[in-house]
Amino acid sequence: MKNLKKALCLLLAVLMTVSLLAACGKKDDDNADGKKVFTVGIDAEYPPFSYLGDDGSYTGFDIEVAQAACDLLGWEMKVFPVNWDQKLTQLDAKECDCIWSGMTILDSMKEAGYTLSAPYYDNTQVIMVKEGSDIKSSADLAGKVVAVQLGTSGDTLLSEGGDLESLTATFKSLIRSDSFLKCFTELSGGAVDAVIVDKPVATAYADKNAGFTILSEELGAEQYGIAFRADDKELCSSIEGAVKTLVDNGTYAKIAEKYPDIVNNLLFLN
Repeated sequence: MKNLKKALCLLLAVLMTVSLLAACGKKDDDNADGKKVFTVGIDAEYPPFSYLGDDGSYTGFDIEVAQAACDLLGWEMKVFPVNWDQKLTQLDAKECDCIWSGMTILDSMKEAGYTLSAPYYDNTQVIMVKEGSDIKSSADLAGKVVAVQLGTSGDTLLSEGGDLESLTATFKSLIRSDSFLKCFTELSGGAVDAVIVDKPVATAYADKNAGFTILSEELGAEQYGIAFRADDKELCSSIEGAVKTLVDNGTYAKIAEKYPDIVNNLLFLN
């Protein structure tokens, strides 16, 4: 009996050792099935590119394209909502593998050494006001309270040293909020007179919420891309290759059909 117990104990020890070795040998970026896990950093309140759908799952043009790309590559995709103002810090901390959520390509990112994908969307900033507002152009923002989301290109343009710094100087004040939804809520409640925001976001919000007007004037031109860490050039190339396949086989266009407000500015389709 003692020998049997010793044999069983020895067998258990061997099994535990094998299990530990297997766990140690598994890469942190692999799931239980050995698939690569690709974590996409998004702004969770950025329709139509990334937002929480009615079913409680994240969706949007960027998320659908990212999922289709991962399916092609045989990867598991996870979504990680970032603090948009801290997105690059969170990317550096490896909380996600990329920032893919209507992200404007900035010279400062290039200078900092981030790996950036080819641009895929042309964007501009617009001014949103309440219906009936006396604000008809940026010139009418003098003496007004204006809101913008922290960490966005609009914030960069309006900040010190930005291309629209002189316009900001005419405002009564500039309110920086951590989400577009807060900006729109403040506009609806009368706490601010206008919101400077990315055109597709303004359009998507106005389509679903009555009482807002988007001025025809556009402020600044920019392009969206995907940001990766400096040493992830191969990862960027893999994603770009998968997206090209999606464009070539028509999947990209089918996804874009669901988001008609942005189709005309998608560079891969125009």
